[in-house]
Amino acid sequence: MDLFEEMKWRGLVYDSTPDLPERLKTEKVVAYVGFDPTAASLHVGSLLPIMCLARLQRFGHTPVALVGGGTGLIGDPSGKTKERMLLTPDKVAENLAGIRAQLEPFLDFASSNRAVMVNNHDWLGSMSLIEFLRDTGKHFTVNYMLAKESVKRRLESEDGISYTEFSYMLLQAYDFSVLNRQYDCTLQMGGSDQWGNIVAGAELIRKTTGGKASGLVFPLVTNSAGTKFGKTESGTVWLDPKLTSPYRFYQFWINTDDRDVIPYLKYFTWLTREEIESLEDAMRTDPGARAPQTRLAEEITAMVHGSDELERAKQATAVLFGGSLESLSATDLLEIFEEVPSSEVGPAEFADGGVGVIDLFANAGLAASKGEARRLLRGGGLRINNVVVSEEDQRVTMDDAIDGKVFVLRKGRKHYHVVQIR
Repeated sequence: MDLFEEMKWRGLVYDSTPDLPERLKTEKVVAYVGFDPTAASLHVGSLLPIMCLARLQRFGHTPVALVGGGTGLIGDPSGKTKERMLLTPDKVAENLAGIRAQLEPFLDFASSNRAVMVNNHDWLGSMSLIEFLRDTGKHFTVNYMLAKESVKRRLESEDGISYTEFSYMLLQAYDFSVLNRQYDCTLQMGGSDQWGNIVAGAELIRKTTGGKASGLVFPLVTNSAGTKFGKTESGTVWLDPKLTSPYRFYQFWINTDDRDVIPYLKYFTWLTREEIESLEDAMRTDPGARAPQTRLAEEITAMVHGSDELERAKQATAVLFGGSLESLSATDLLEIFEEVPSSEVGPAEFADGGVGVIDLFANAGLAASKGEARRLLRGGGLRINNVVVSEEDQRVTMDDAIDGKVFVLRKGRKHYHVVQIR
């Protein structure tokens, strides 16, 4: 199976230039994808183009990751309904710094067909307006640019489109032509909203050098619930663990809807057709086990954050079902139980021999009264830090708090309350 066939069965080919299937079968190509440096981290929406570059490299082709340090100062109208805030050069530079590290788990920067990362500010930043208009602008009619879907949508909107963003198509076309000259790059890939920009780049190459360039666009990822992919109630899911913890990252994937999980396994993992079909069969046979979701979360979390963080995320998930809290920090637990009821008490409450366990549960509201707390305890229904409470006269002290900061109280199978020491 060649690269094009591989991408097609995975559902990654939304459209392509007619010549591309044969080229990928008979040639080794250099291909690029552009990444937007408008944030300090890439997000899960970036994983599709990253994986497409990685697949390309595994088939012997050469990937180029272009980071838009120059075009990031302008703004791309594709897929957007209004003008976005323009970034300062310092902010772009700050955002560029972390992207290479996030690409390294996926792309090989040292092999014979090593990946290359470039910044288009290197050539756009020093180019004069006269030079740009003379060498690039003259090859495109306004009619050609107005016909592009991304431009037409913005023209029909209330806010319209600025000249700044209107010029973006020509800047991206120029990027393709520079990479074609410097790296013999003849293929650009991107989301389906980039088709007009990609075709413009191929047209500029044809007009300026007579060379032939190709394009491939993959579908924009959506989910069956109608929510934008990579967005949750708490915000964007980032690749940077400081912005989205490995636990939250793991939870994002394990909560994938049954209708989305098989396409996501094809898009975002290295699993073979046979492995994915086996997981699809398992979902039909026992949907409650959620085997595809578990495998999806494990594969992607390990790729992005490493096997150690995957194990911590799995352990944290097990805590919700009564697993051991051993080795988890107070910070971990506060994140895991972020959405459960909580209360704060001062350390003085636990002085002089501590707090009686019956009082602790009653005061937290997990038991309606001390009498109910005793009945629950006798039935084995109370736990502190997921350890069963067995003695009615047990005292809880600061030594029992995790990191001296947190108690996790549990009634029955799934009623939790977090007590924080302040």
